[in-house]
Amino acid sequence: MKIGVAGKGGVGKTTLVALLCWALKDLGLRVLAVDADPDTNLASVLGFPDAEKIIPIIQMKELIEERMEKKGGFFKMNPYISDIPNRFMEEYDGIKLIVMGTVKQGDSGCVCPENTFLKRLLHQIILRKDEYIVVDFEAGVEHLGRGTAEKFDHLLIVIEPTRLSLESFKRIYPLAKDIGIKKISTVANRIKDKEDLDFILSELGKDKLLGFLSYSQVCEKANQKGDFKILKKDIIYKEAKEIVKSLLRGG
Repeated sequence: MKIGVAGKGGVGKTTLVALLCWALKDLGLRVLAVDADPDTNLASVLGFPDAEKIIPIIQMKELIEERMEKKGGFFKMNPYISDIPNRFMEEYDGIKLIVMGTVKQGDSGCVCPENTFLKRLLHQIILRKDEYIVVDFEAGVEHLGRGTAEKFDHLLIVIEPTRLSLESFKRIYPLAKDIGIKKISTVANRIKDKEDLDFILSELGKDKLLGFLSYSQVCEKANQKGDFKILKKDIIYKEAKEIVKSLLRGG
């Protein structure tokens, strides 16, 4: 199963990815986490030792230039990348991880070669068999491309009980539909009470909500201490397990 996780910045997307990975692993399944977010914090949340020393593949300029055969204004559209996932894969506590990163816009000039490289790499990764792959995306999903998007079984859009978060969802959802992702659901995060949940349901309806994570002070402490494994003893881990069960049932 290939699961993508997207959402507005700061809604708890990376934390959800970690919870899903742990829950899948605890079910005895093989898990591959992919960090395709610009901030590349997933290794830290998963507890990988020396996470800050892991270099995102997007920062490996020489590798990208070599594979893209970039010369002047021309570059290869179909680079050889099938060896890269295994070469740059990390593993800790039963979970495999690839830190891709993504292109940060700014004064970097044309980013076409880098974007092409990342799309090809992601496509190669999600073709892997016998693994449950969970991808931590940046806020939008339009960078995926149709050929890659079609390989995903489910896209989860993380939302909060706020108007801005719901506005972000309403932008991401049609984009995901347009590029061919067939199954799209939401996971509500930081739910304090029934009023929060009712607000989301009134805006989206029950059919789009796969599950929710409660507001958690333990999660705040985890962020402060940098020790996210304590979340496995919190109620939100039980809630994450229910989300995983729904995904495995076809959600």
